[in-house]
Amino acid sequence: MPADDVRTDIRHFLTSRRARIPPSKPACRTSADDARSAACAARKSPSSRPSASSTRLERGNVGGVSEEILDSLAAALQLDDVERTHLAALIRAANAPHRTADRDGGTSHVRDSLQQILDAMTGAAFVRNAHLDVLATNQLARTLYQEALDNDDQPPNLARFVFLDPRARHFYRDWDGIAHDAVGSLRTEAARTPGNTDLADLIDGLATHSDEFAMRWDAHDVEYYRSGQQRFHHPAVGDIDLDYDALEIPADPGLTIVTYTLSPTSAYADVFRRLQEHIAAGASPRRPPPAFAESGESA
Repeated sequence: MPADDVRTDIRHFLTSRRARIPPSKPACRTSADDARSAACAARKSPSSRPSASSTRLERGNVGGVSEEILDSLAAALQLDDVERTHLAALIRAANAPHRTADRDGGTSHVRDSLQQILDAMTGAAFVRNAHLDVLATNQLARTLYQEALDNDDQPPNLARFVFLDPRARHFYRDWDGIAHDAVGSLRTEAARTPGNTDLADLIDGLATHSDEFAMRWDAHDVEYYRSGQQRFHHPAVGDIDLDYDALEIPADPGLTIVTYTLSPTSAYADVFRRLQEHIAAGASPRRPPPAFAESGESA
């Protein structure tokens, strides 16, 4: 992402965050003779009163932004921790010297020991990179995600599945939520690695072929997919709600293990058991073929 594009992203992000802040005061009654109405008119909503720091950033002046300024902006614009981190990443990217293209976050190599960890888990688990490419699974995850994984994309990409495969709207019972998370995750990664040409190609392709993705991308929302509950509709066993956790791997920057587990008291215990029984003998390979993994390429 060129520096000028980063500055544009900063401007759009700040204006989009300010626009979402509701007016804090009721509309003022105007009266030429009423001093109180003049004072009331001066108290505009936060969305109409950009701070000096915000205006400065929107104009492309990104130098010398301290932690104190960031904290002040975050408070004024009511940013959460994820949004503040995103803004800081954009500012760092805009201030960084010219960067050559990189593939940071799009690694496709999964160590054998990680596959062993997946195989030892009783829940469904897979490894993905920051581009949302699925690089390795255990058998239960492959059974759960069979529609997303069994396609011509290698490695399979969850964002492409969500926005380009009509089956995704049936598979994810909260499709709107997973679509929001997918776009937010990619936008967060785009700010973190502005020279990532593979990620830029992925985003351009999604925006070209999906109006829904393009609309959500333009909203400038950011998200971390960390933990919560995902509501699925599996084609073989029906509805099932699973708890998920996304565990970043410090030894492999850019890689994350995503696990899906079920509480012993869950109402979906019988469905989960049927899902386990549905694991077919001779399932498809759990990871890309070695030639792909060693090439360093990414979809």
